[in-house]
Amino acid sequence: MIFIKWLLIIPHLFALVVLAIVAAFVWVISWFVILFTGSYPRGMFDFMTGFLRWVERVNMYAMLMTDTYPPFSME
Repeated sequence: MIFIKWLLIIPHLFALVVLAIVAAFVWVISWFVILFTGSYPRGMFDFMTGFLRWVERVNMYAMLMTDTYPPFSME
């Protein structure tokens, strides 16, 4: 069963690689927005927190810290 979990993570990794590229752009843009306006835009904040939650759920599943299969969502 442990070896099957690594195969189940592959679709998540493809999705997270694409989202990581987008998250890098959002991070740079939000840094400048915070620098000039002094506040973090809500949409960018929600995207980044959702992305990080998804990454951590997949990491915990990959490291066998949970048996719950991570959903394909950023919530």
